[in-house]
Amino acid sequence: MLNLGFLTGKTAHSNSGYAQSPESDDSLLDAYSEAVVGAVDAVAPAVVHVGVRGERRGRPAEGAGSGVIVSPDGLILTNNHVVAGAREMRLTLADGRSFTGRMLGSDADTDLAVLRGETSEHLPSAVLANSKRVKPGQVAIAIGNPLGFQSSVSAGIVSAVGRSLRAENGRLIGDVIQTDVGLNPGNSGGPLVNLKGQVIGVNTAIVAAGQGIGFAIPINMVKRVVDQLVDKGKVVRGWLGVALQPLSPDLAQSLGLAGTNGAVVGSTITGSPAAQAGLQQGDVIIAYDSTPVDDYRHVQRLVAETRVGKSVTLQIVRKKQKMDVAITIAEVPDETARRAGPPPKP
Repeated sequence: MLNLGFLTGKTAHSNSGYAQSPESDDSLLDAYSEAVVGAVDAVAPAVVHVGVRGERRGRPAEGAGSGVIVSPDGLILTNNHVVAGAREMRLTLADGRSFTGRMLGSDADTDLAVLRGETSEHLPSAVLANSKRVKPGQVAIAIGNPLGFQSSVSAGIVSAVGRSLRAENGRLIGDVIQTDVGLNPGNSGGPLVNLKGQVIGVNTAIVAAGQGIGFAIPINMVKRVVDQLVDKGKVVRGWLGVALQPLSPDLAQSLGLAGTNGAVVGSTITGSPAAQAGLQQGDVIIAYDSTPVDDYRHVQRLVAETRVGKSVTLQIVRKKQKMDVAITIAEVPDETARRAGPPPKP
C-alpha cells in the first residue's frame, strides 16, 4: 500500500511515539480517491469519443481520438491532428448517445480544433479553469479513449509548466503543460482536469521514447484560439517580421547585461513592422511592453498573442545603450512572405 506518511513528516515505523497508523494512511488514500472520483464525475459526461473517416496523404483513412464539450449547445474541443482531413465525424458520449460533428475551425499551429455537435439535445459541458494557476506538483487527471477503451481515466501530477512543444506542422507551441499522466493514442483531444473538476488543458502529445511524459495545451491558450475560430474561422496572430536567436553568455557580457534574459535580432524581413521600426541585426530585446523578456521563445509568444494593429514598445540594447522602439504589430502573412531565412551564427 502506498505510504503517505511523508505528508505529516512521520512514517508508520517512526520511533517518535506518534507513528502514522495504517488507518490514517487509508483515510488519506480514501480522501484522494474521493477527490479524483468527484472530478471525474463532474467532467466525464462531457467527454466524447471522436471517430473520423477521411483522407490522409491522398488515401482513405480512419482514426479516433477524444474531445470535450464546453457548451450545452454542443461546442467541442479536440486536437487538430485528430480531425485533420476528416470528411465524416461521429461523436459518442459515455452514456451512449451519438451524433455527427461539424468542423467550425482548426489551428495547426496549436494543434487545436473546434467542432459543433449536430444535435438539438442539451449536452453536458465541462467547466474551464484558469491555467495560469496550474502549478507543478498538483494532481492532474486525463479522461479520454486511449486505444479505443472509451471513458478511461488516468491520474498523476503536473510535472512542469511553460514547456515548448512542436506541433505536427513544425510550429513551436509555447507555455505547454507537462504531466506524468498515462496517455496513449486515443487520449489526444481529451481534457486534462484538476481536482475541482475543471479543465486545465487539452491533451495533445506523448514522448514515444519516454515513460510518463505527456503534454497538454493550457486552457487559457485554448480559450483564445477557440474565440477566434468560432468568430472568424481562423486564428489571427501578431507578427514582427524578425528572426530571433538566444542571447549567449559571451554576448550578454560584452553588452554589459547581467544575465542571458533577452532575444537577439538575427535578421528582419524587408517591409515588416520590425524593419519599418528600425530594428537592426544584433539588437537585444530585453522587454516587451514593460514585460521583461525571458528568451526568444517568450518574445515569439508575446507577439503572437498581441492584437493586430496594437502599438507596443520594445526595450532593446544596441551597442551597450538601452533604448525604446515603438512598433505596430501586423498580422502574420502567408508562409512564403514571412520567411526571413536562418539567423546568422553568433
